[in-house]
Amino acid sequence: MTPAPPAPLAVFASFSGSGGVERMLVNLMHGLVALGQPVELLLVRAEGPHLAQLSREVQRIPLGVRHTQLAIPALAGYLRKRQPAALLAAKDRAGRAAVLARMLAGTDTRLVLRLGTHLSTAMAERGRLERALRFAPIRWLYPHIDQIIAVSEGVAADTRALAQLAPERVCVIRNPVITPELYRLAAAPCPHPWLEPGAPPVILGVGRLQRQKDFPTLLRAFAKVRAARPECRLIILGEGGARARLERLAAELGLSHDLALPGFQPNPYAWLARARLFVLSSAWEGSPNVLTEALALGIPSVATDCPSGPAEILAAGHYGPLVPVGDAGALAAAMLATLANPLPASQLGAAVADYAQDRAARAYLDALELSIPH
Repeated sequence: MTPAPPAPLAVFASFSGSGGVERMLVNLMHGLVALGQPVELLLVRAEGPHLAQLSREVQRIPLGVRHTQLAIPALAGYLRKRQPAALLAAKDRAGRAAVLARMLAGTDTRLVLRLGTHLSTAMAERGRLERALRFAPIRWLYPHIDQIIAVSEGVAADTRALAQLAPERVCVIRNPVITPELYRLAAAPCPHPWLEPGAPPVILGVGRLQRQKDFPTLLRAFAKVRAARPECRLIILGEGGARARLERLAAELGLSHDLALPGFQPNPYAWLARARLFVLSSAWEGSPNVLTEALALGIPSVATDCPSGPAEILAAGHYGPLVPVGDAGALAAAMLATLANPLPASQLGAAVADYAQDRAARAYLDALELSIPH
């Protein structure tokens, strides 16, 4: 007699852009399906380029709303009717909505939340009232979540403090960054003349053009690098509201002819694999996936010591320099030192073995209390 297929894992998420969270969710779902775990993706929004990469084995279920909180009744109905093996919520808002939906449904579905943001740092410049209104629902609702998965030790510590949770309620699972697809995409044809073999060294930044990524500091640091290494060029991949500001700053610094801003690229890995140096200049992160990808591809890297993630990925500076946030002089010095004396690619790749897709998927199944289907 053929055994019944395992009950599906429900993943509750909103796909509304081209960010790393959406990409990591796609990687994770592919890893889970590869292990034999059926997955149903419950979608609030269904926008952005990463959904195009989603396996057909993952069933998409639109919830028919545009806002996470408005999805609570539909999610409750799904939990009652479908009885999934577990529910994985992605991001804070989805987690809070999932708590209320499970209460409304009256089910005992195991609920796990994935968090990828160092929330206290992201909210640090907001007013006291805005922070209080943001943190109060976390302290009220997070205790009703069975397990919280943080993408880094820094995010885990921040979440425990904000939600006033016992240590065992929050675990750390590294992002499923390293996939076979990563290396295939990295081997794609050269995407830009500056990256052709024999061209001058290119420094690469990647991320949305917004305050969090602090690309103005990278531009100021690059201006100092060019004073010592005038042959260097800078490419920043990404799009966002800060483009005009960055273009003005580049003109003021005399960098316009040595800076390229090609916008969002669906395959950043073909660019990354050909860079001489990757630089992460962020003011805050959860666990910066592109830094992990750079090391996996053997690209020497420099990062700010921002909360949180870079210090963990770079092993407190063992695999690449860490510099203070917003310090263009220190960033420039680290960039020049790394260009002059890069670590071997094999050493960099070995540093991020914990970020493999298969390893992360197995860890998620453990946190969800789901056995690997046979």
